[in-house]
Amino acid sequence: MNILSPSILTADFTNLSKDLDKLERAGVNFLHLDVMDGSYVPNISFGPKIISDLRKKYDFTFDTHLMINSPEKMIEEFAKAGSDYITIHPESTIHLHRQIQLIKSFGKKAGVSLNPSTPLSVLDYIIDDLDLILIMSVNPGFGGQSFIPAIYKKIQETRKLIGSRDIILEVDGGVKIDNVKDVLAAGANAVVVGSGIFNGKDIEANAKTFLELLND
Repeated sequence: MNILSPSILTADFTNLSKDLDKLERAGVNFLHLDVMDGSYVPNISFGPKIISDLRKKYDFTFDTHLMINSPEKMIEEFAKAGSDYITIHPESTIHLHRQIQLIKSFGKKAGVSLNPSTPLSVLDYIIDDLDLILIMSVNPGFGGQSFIPAIYKKIQETRKLIGSRDIILEVDGGVKIDNVKDVLAAGANAVVVGSGIFNGKDIEANAKTFLELLND
């Protein structure tokens, strides 16, 4: 089955638990956790405490996306907080392979995220160590941006690179009801959706609509 990973970045944090309860009722299994440090990206979100608190109540697969510089300083904290997948950016660390191995040393799944201008060549010597590749279809840092059309080709090329490997190909940024089928057709089998779920009046219904589109 294709994966819906709702991003809480655009959720209402004053009602976060109620919103996540609605995702549970809709049948959502993954939850995307965008961690931003104000340095690697021009925004600040939250740290491991939020993830730890959510872990106590929810059984979602926690899909943690670290948009932070020097992630090696915090990988252990996010692993202990309850992350299941930890995804980092190649530009954020000097020794990418070492950090992938660090993630795995804590028993977690390792992912790499590629910004719109990041070449696929960064995957050349690490792809066999990955559990997830996250293609950014917007420039990271803010929710609610529009999908960059040129990324369809990048998704297609990444799918070819993955081949028969057991790697999730996830797309994040500007995924809406009107383009999610195109994203899947390009080769993705997981999508991150933020405003498309949380900005509407009925979060549960929005999530169900995406799940139906992903797996009809």
